[in-house]
Amino acid sequence: MVESDVRDNPAMSRFEMPIDGGATAVAYYKVDDDRVVLLHTEVPQELSGRGYGSRLAHGVFEASRRDGKRVIAKCPFMSSYAARHAEYGALLDG
Repeated sequence: MVESDVRDNPAMSRFEMPIDGGATAVAYYKVDDDRVVLLHTEVPQELSGRGYGSRLAHGVFEASRRDGKRVIAKCPFMSSYAARHAEYGALLDG
């Protein structure tokens, strides 16, 4: 998996990452001024525990960094991921 596997779908206010068998992992967000507010992350239950959520989070934070966006991680999964990866601390607001 590379960062480019994670795509922003602004029409649906979510980041998407294709995974096994045509499934998709998603991270829902809203935009608040110049910040991305991460609201909820979903990985299909049958694929839980295989690292897809972390791969998605990595792509979301890398895209935010690339685009110069600050992040508010209201989603517990995204907040926990950021806490475990100090390199994303500078992106966090709130």
